[in-house]
Amino acid sequence: MRRVLVVDDEENIRLVLRTLLRKHGYEVEMADSGESALRLVDTFGPDVILTDVRMPKMGGLDLLATLKAKQSLSTVIVMSAYGSVDLALEAMKAGAYDYVSKPFKPEEIVLVLKKAEERENLRRENKALKEQIRESNQFESILAKSPQMTLIFKTIAKIADYKTTVLIQGESGVGKELVARAIHARSTRKNAPFVAINCGAIPENLLESELFGHRKGAFTDANADRRGLFEEAHTGTLFLDEIGDLPLSLQVKLLRALQEESIRRLGDTRDIKVDVRIIAAAHHDLAAEAKAGRFRDDLFYRINVLPILIPPLRARKEDVALLTDHFIARNNVRLGTQIRGLSPDARKVLLEYPWPGTVRELENTIERAMVLSEGDVIGITDLPDRVRAALDPVQIQLATGEMSIKKTMAAIEEILIRRALAKTRGNRTRAAELLELSHRALLYKIKDYQITDA
Repeated sequence: MRRVLVVDDEENIRLVLRTLLRKHGYEVEMADSGESALRLVDTFGPDVILTDVRMPKMGGLDLLATLKAKQSLSTVIVMSAYGSVDLALEAMKAGAYDYVSKPFKPEEIVLVLKKAEERENLRRENKALKEQIRESNQFESILAKSPQMTLIFKTIAKIADYKTTVLIQGESGVGKELVARAIHARSTRKNAPFVAINCGAIPENLLESELFGHRKGAFTDANADRRGLFEEAHTGTLFLDEIGDLPLSLQVKLLRALQEESIRRLGDTRDIKVDVRIIAAAHHDLAAEAKAGRFRDDLFYRINVLPILIPPLRARKEDVALLTDHFIARNNVRLGTQIRGLSPDARKVLLEYPWPGTVRELENTIERAMVLSEGDVIGITDLPDRVRAALDPVQIQLATGEMSIKKTMAAIEEILIRRALAKTRGNRTRAAELLELSHRALLYKIKDYQITDA
């Protein structure tokens, strides 16, 4: 934080500040307008910009807004001889680090710069620490620190170099393909192709050709020979996602390919040897599917040599907080937002919500909250209704920030009445007993709160 750009249309102010700051070891450049300051930002690369608010054409606040739009990393401190609380607040809201009123004392400027330097050092240390934490909890491209995922990481490292078939099972969105890619990346096949196919996303009449290829004239529109994915993945890894959706007729041909390590293109009479490591994935319980006759027993046993079961996000709460912080940091860069984190209540809601859509749902929820948030901290009200429902309605009301005891008590009273009526299936007499109210008092309150479904 040793490079300072002084921006002021008064020459004597610029010269005084340059003399002062150079005396304290700072490297100083000067600009007499916001426009010339922008040019120096690119060439000089200041750590701190000390700018006057009122200047012809582009003032300090306009300069601040332009720097923010350009995602400049310079710390901005504004100065003004027309000091007021409103102006200071406006500057801070616009992204300024601090505000100094003119005339100022020399030691005041130096102190503000030292405070800015200390803050920047803390920010860098915090960023480095977060990066260190992220790296210590990252395996290939998978971010997790829960005991369940740590055990999976150890399994991946242990089995990666073996050609043995792996079956990854888990709910949709838990990251089955990420695990498959991690196995490939840790193996001796990492420089060979990783080829993925979703067996449920391709029509049955095209799937065989997609997997095994075809010869010219094998069927209508087969205008040329075509290699299948087995050949594309030769010496590498073939990832068969949602293998449970594979038609029974193709399951037989897949089993033969695995056993013989060879495939035959549609319309061909000869076999082609292939060296492919198979990783399969399914969100259904394939053992149950095989027992029900919807999946071949022999194929199940052939692919279930090294099983990996990925737990859903709701079963590994430690990863929710880690992933949340990761998504916030990544979206701040991608969206240009400046979200610092979540309120304690919002973080609690995220931990209590069951995440049926697993990691993908969490990622989308965080992005939505960051876009909608009006401050730099995500609160409960920024979260979708379905997520907030995981928290007790009374706690939600208390977390809204309402300071009026009368309004808060009325809202909580309505919540409790609705809850009692729901529990008693609309029986008002029993609901009144649960609420410790007279039946008459409950009727009045139902009318006051316009509870029409009671």
